[in-house]
Amino acid sequence: MLRNPAFVTTFVTVYLVIYTNLLHTGASENITTLLFALSPFLVIWMAVTIMKYGKYTGPELKEDEEWGYQDVDKRKP
Repeated sequence: MLRNPAFVTTFVTVYLVIYTNLLHTGASENITTLLFALSPFLVIWMAVTIMKYGKYTGPELKEDEEWGYQDVDKRKP
């Protein structure tokens, strides 16, 4: 579960949404400071998990291709 990129991404996103909502509702400064202090570690954990265990299912680049963006037309300069 801790190595599942979908779970980690969902968990960190929900965590940051809760943090943002607590900021806007005027929650205790101690709680929001603690959540803010923990957030960089969670984002780093998410990035490492995605890079290490995530699977790319898109097309691979061909021999003569240098651009891998799927939303950009490769024929346009």
